[in-house]
Amino acid sequence: MRLRYSSLKSYGPFQLFWLSICYINTKIFFPKAKLIRLPIFMRNKKKIIFGKNFVCGYFNRLDAFGLNGCIHFGSNVQLNDNVHIGAMSSILVGNDVLIASRVFISDHNHGSYSDILVCSSPEEPPINRVEQVKSVVIGDRVWIGEGASILPGVSIGSGAIIGAGAVVTSDIPSNCIAVGAPARVIREYDSVGGLWVRISS
Repeated sequence: MRLRYSSLKSYGPFQLFWLSICYINTKIFFPKAKLIRLPIFMRNKKKIIFGKNFVCGYFNRLDAFGLNGCIHFGSNVQLNDNVHIGAMSSILVGNDVLIASRVFISDHNHGSYSDILVCSSPEEPPINRVEQVKSVVIGDRVWIGEGASILPGVSIGSGAIIGAGAVVTSDIPSNCIAVGAPARVIREYDSVGGLWVRISS
C-alpha cells in the first residue's frame, strides 16, 4: 500500500483492514486517485472527474445534477469527512487544494432572491422555485476550513485561505485570508516581506 507507514501506525486492526478495502476499491474504480475512503455517495459519477492523487475522508457526498452538472478536481486535492459538493452547472477545484470536514460547496440555490427581474416568492414552496445556477471556481493551493460554505457564483483565488465556519458569498482574491459570515478578507500575503498583512477595516 502506497501510504505513509508513519500515518498507518495510529490505526487499529479493523481500521487497517477497512483502509485496505478502500485502497483496493480506489485502484480498481478510480485509478488516478490515491485513496477514496468508503462510504462515499456520488450522483452521476461519470460527470465527477478526479485528478491525480485525489484523497477523501468518510461520508462525502458529491452530486452532479442533470445533463450539465460537473465536478472537476485537479491534482493533489484532499477532502476530509462529510464534505457535500453539489453542481447543476460546474464546480472546478484546482490543484493542491485542502478542504476540511463538513464543508458545503454549491453552484445553485432554490430560487432567486437578489435579481430584480426574476424574484422568487415566499408563497411558493422552496422545492418548486426555479433554480438559480452560477458556476464555482476554486483556485490552486486553496485551504478551506472546517464547516465553511462556498455559495453559487463564487471564485476563490489561488493561495487563499477560507476560515472555519465562513460563508463565502462573493469572490475572494488570491493569497488572502477570509473569515466570517458573509466572509470578508482580513489578511493578504506580502510576497516581498513574506508576511500575512492585516487589512484595515
